[in-house]
Amino acid sequence: MTGAEDEQGRPSAWEAAWRVLAPVTDLVTPMAVRVAATLGIADLLSAGPLPAAELARQSGADPEVLTWLLRHLTGRGVFAEPEPGVFALNEPAELLVSDHPAAMRAWLDLEGFGGRMDLAFTGLLHTTRTGEPAWETVFGAPIWTYLAQNPGMGASFDAAMATGAEYVADAADAFDWTAVRHVVDVGGGTGGFLAHLLRTHPHLRGTLVDLPETAARGREHLAGLGDRCTVSGQSFFDPLPAGADVYVLRRVIHDWPDADAARILRRCAEAAGTASAADAAGRVLLIESPSTSDGDPAAFAEMCLRMLVIGGGRERTIEEFATLAASAGLELATTRRTPLGQIVLTLIPEPTRPSAVRGT
Repeated sequence: MTGAEDEQGRPSAWEAAWRVLAPVTDLVTPMAVRVAATLGIADLLSAGPLPAAELARQSGADPEVLTWLLRHLTGRGVFAEPEPGVFALNEPAELLVSDHPAAMRAWLDLEGFGGRMDLAFTGLLHTTRTGEPAWETVFGAPIWTYLAQNPGMGASFDAAMATGAEYVADAADAFDWTAVRHVVDVGGGTGGFLAHLLRTHPHLRGTLVDLPETAARGREHLAGLGDRCTVSGQSFFDPLPAGADVYVLRRVIHDWPDADAARILRRCAEAAGTASAADAAGRVLLIESPSTSDGDPAAFAEMCLRMLVIGGGRERTIEEFATLAASAGLELATTRRTPLGQIVLTLIPEPTRPSAVRGT
């Protein structure tokens, strides 16, 4: 019997507890995976095993340190070492290849937006003490200012937000576009969702709204749609193009705290309230990622932490979205969960609260 076991040879209480605590205190392994992804090690191994020295030469790394890093990851089940100092892909490491459908490398790349999101968590203590985002304390500016000041990182953010074609189609299919003539995609990034709508519904016209640099990239993405689509490079805190039938907010509201989220919704309510249809105001379509609030409070809490640390946002339940919408002069009309679990809420301007709809 060792000091870590009782008389029956079972792990002592502290040893059992350590088995739970140890995996969640290790920072070496998560960072090693991200460094391997950033260096493109999986891509270099796609054609077969290579010695660490050759991997280091091609990736611009120190040979000895890279050997330690890959040997550590091999011991944790990522990569293989078929002979001493020679490394190869295994099934988990294949997920890090750039063209893998999982797109894990882009999300882990420390030189791209995905990796920067993770590094923002080095400021979690600040967020926990103050309730404020950590991004500025880690990177020197609030996230949206930072992205505007760093065009390369802004482009990486746009690319990250444009992934997931199956979720685009899943969300688009959750609404009946038959009677819609004009849709405005508010905060629509480079226009992936709007492009899908216009290509699958030839009767639609669309307007993309996003900040000027992102809107410029959106113009390139939407160029093939001709005069069916216009682009407005502006903030969604300013008045939006008015008179459309549907205003889409896809994965936008969870980026913002309640006060700012209400301002965005209020701008949509203002614009929707002047829809061109003679018999009805426009609609605001709120699309959010799969809800983690149902049956998995830990996952919901994790996503709330992520949104708060990065930019001050948070995840919300359907009831919380409805309350937020009401504060902006919008009424929840319908709720739908898509086959992939996304939440699609249809909001309408409240006719009995014109001041709320027209407010700023």
